[in-house]
Amino acid sequence: MDEGGTPLLPDSLVYQIFLNLGPADVLAAGLVCHQWQAVSRDEFLWREQFYRYYQVARNVPRHPAATSWYEEFRRLYDTVPCVEVQTLKEHTDQVLHLSFSHSGYQFASCSKDCTVKIWNNDLTISLLHSADMRPYNWSYTQFSQFNQDDSLLLASGVFLGPHNSSSGEIAVISLDTFALLSRVRNKPYDVFGCWLTDTSLISGNLHRIGDITSCSVLWLNNAFQDVESENVNVVKRLFKIQNLNASTIRTVMVADCSRFDSPELLLDAGAPGADPGCVFDLSSDSEEPAVDPGPARTKGLRRLLEGRAQPQPSECALETKAAELLAQGHTKPPESSSAAAGSKLLIFTTGCFTYSPHQIGIKQILPHQMTTAGPVLGEGRGSDAFFDALDHVIDVHGHIIGMGLSPDNRYLYVNSRAWPSGSVVADPMQPPPIAEEIDLLVFDLKTMREVKRALRAHRAYTPNDECFFIFLDVSRDFVASGAEDRHGYIWDRHYNICLAKLRHQDVVNSVVFSPQEQELLLTASDDATIKAWRSPRTVRVCQAPRPRPRLRPFFSWFASQRR
Repeated sequence: MDEGGTPLLPDSLVYQIFLNLGPADVLAAGLVCHQWQAVSRDEFLWREQFYRYYQVARNVPRHPAATSWYEEFRRLYDTVPCVEVQTLKEHTDQVLHLSFSHSGYQFASCSKDCTVKIWNNDLTISLLHSADMRPYNWSYTQFSQFNQDDSLLLASGVFLGPHNSSSGEIAVISLDTFALLSRVRNKPYDVFGCWLTDTSLISGNLHRIGDITSCSVLWLNNAFQDVESENVNVVKRLFKIQNLNASTIRTVMVADCSRFDSPELLLDAGAPGADPGCVFDLSSDSEEPAVDPGPARTKGLRRLLEGRAQPQPSECALETKAAELLAQGHTKPPESSSAAAGSKLLIFTTGCFTYSPHQIGIKQILPHQMTTAGPVLGEGRGSDAFFDALDHVIDVHGHIIGMGLSPDNRYLYVNSRAWPSGSVVADPMQPPPIAEEIDLLVFDLKTMREVKRALRAHRAYTPNDECFFIFLDVSRDFVASGAEDRHGYIWDRHYNICLAKLRHQDVVNSVVFSPQEQELLLTASDDATIKAWRSPRTVRVCQAPRPRPRLRPFFSWFASQRR
């Protein structure tokens, strides 16, 4: 300013200078005088800063809920849970899974130490209860889920049967008394299980038909197994589904169709995202196995995906053909092609070419099927209808290692390790090699189509026959996943960019957002720890002795984290 208070530089020139500065320098310059402060908050300036800093494609519009480019830049930098605030070390072995209660007041963890631990989610997290499952002959716990009213906890684990055979089992624990209410067999164990209603849960069973042919039966179980009335069932068969080429149903989950028409964030299938490699790190019955891929079963089948004729079919190929012919006249068709009022979708991994899970199966559950009342062996099934047909099948052409629903249940996020382009399955017991890169795919469950481009940054290294599940989670604005590269990752759902890498000392198996506060994320690792991560904004609020001006704290944090 000159002595009369007139700016020495016009706004247009100051604007051009600020375009060549980084975000932190623009904020610092804005503290010099009123003129510079006004220019430093210019919308066009922060639009340029946003696209340049986060490397978002220019044809991707601003988030629909954003009020300004400055606030949107600040949201991505200041509200991502990337600051480690607590490390929990109460587990003595690998921590495999985390789940939050719907209220956000509690969460549960499962571990190779064979315990299910329930925690109080206060500002400082504390252990509330630990349930040891070894007295029930479990080998380890692997998955948990709170029911809708947070009164019951479903815990899933691996059960040791006779002669060291392994299967799965589901336990229901009361969150009022921590008493074990019921136990349900679950086979194979990586079906995991899930709640369908507040008092009923879904489990699985597997029946062999041939060497590479089987059927999976999904059961609806009452959480309270002490019902003695002859008019009330405690278990009822939901679906019976044929498995070909050594495939099985795994990883069941339920989506509520009633929420599809009011998504919290509508993803545009036509809007391309940023380069998926771009990463912004803001943080420092028979109990034998369902499939036995032994050497005796790895010979003979030469089935190509294109369906070319085989001059000399092998025993496996003949078995598969016979099973397909059997199913043609003995499969019950879907009851409805469109989502009925009050219906839900049962979602699971499956396959048709090999034992590794490479397809997503979807089956509609109608309201009258959501109770254990009625015939124990299912409803409306003719005597010749052995199997139930799937409503939808999504082939991802790769090994599925994780799935998660958006909070509104509209979108399904899938961790997949891709097969090589153009690969064919020559033997069901020898699936194609899989990529080290993990693709995070997104599917719209209303349209049954893939949306966005695959998110990428995380990696896995285990081969096909050693692959394990890596649990992901989705909040209103973010999606997070673990990885085998000792990091958790966070992406923005709208812009398709990776915003943070969260370090552990070993494989990160599970991540979970607080359902009431997406600025809190938990990660679980093979290093036997659980880490709590909060956003820079939350950390400042918790540490600040008194309220501070809005601009200064963001600038101070940004400047301290400059790379």
